[in-house]
Amino acid sequence: MGAQGVVPTERHKACAVSSVRISSPRAPLGGAFSSVLAPRAVGVRAVAWLLLWEAAGLTSTPGTAFAAAPIDAGIRATCSEIILRQEVLKDGFHRDLLIKVKFGESIEDLQTCRLLIKQYIPTGLFVDPYELASLRERNITEAVMVSEDFNIEAPNYLSKESEVLIYARQDSQCIDCFQAFLPVHYRYHRPHSKDGETFIVVNNPDLLMYCDQEFPILKCWAQSQVAAPCALKNKDICQWNNMKYKSVYKNVTLQVPVGLTIHTSLVCSVTLLITILCSTLILVAVFKYGHFSL
Repeated sequence: MGAQGVVPTERHKACAVSSVRISSPRAPLGGAFSSVLAPRAVGVRAVAWLLLWEAAGLTSTPGTAFAAAPIDAGIRATCSEIILRQEVLKDGFHRDLLIKVKFGESIEDLQTCRLLIKQYIPTGLFVDPYELASLRERNITEAVMVSEDFNIEAPNYLSKESEVLIYARQDSQCIDCFQAFLPVHYRYHRPHSKDGETFIVVNNPDLLMYCDQEFPILKCWAQSQVAAPCALKNKDICQWNNMKYKSVYKNVTLQVPVGLTIHTSLVCSVTLLITILCSTLILVAVFKYGHFSL
């Protein structure tokens, strides 16, 4: 037992030498040992990633997983929004409805495209078809009535909603903008018992677009197809894309003054009196200055 405690055995010498060589930073065995462990660690990590991808229900390669994502989402993310602004100009009972559309893409890419605005006219307003014909002759606007049996003399409570097609034009002051112009007029409204005003809500229009070739903007914002004339002076029917857009205003609200029912007697009496007076003056002038031959 004493000899074994003083003289180390061969097994103890090997362990001692091994422990010294591993602890020494200059020992060549340390580099060899690390080079052996590195590939094993990489292999373990690779197996772990493969198991993780398989558990998540994905393919073995990340590139395939990214390729499986929806293509439309990527296209829409690169598309700029279509902005529509609708406003009413002038004061009084005769107004101008101005519609501006702004595209985020360069207008050079949209030269082959046409823009059609389908505007809904509420019962409180009307559009004069004869006025539109005059404006078309002077090349001021390209608008046409769609509704039939349209009565411009009917009051608000006897009229129906109408539709107008407006072929928008490129805005000379904005390189990627279109604009459309439409004159509108107030109808007569019923008198109210208390409040002397009423409101007319003009909703946002439908934005239709037709292009001779495919553009990313059509894939991004086209919702459905609508049949409409290809041009103002063309009877051919085209399939227009109904485009989704972002409106600056939710809608346009107009304030219209109306009469009060408590003034009915006064208004009728004064109107009748003025009518009788004017008719009498006209008859007097005719008999006094007129020349009659029998």
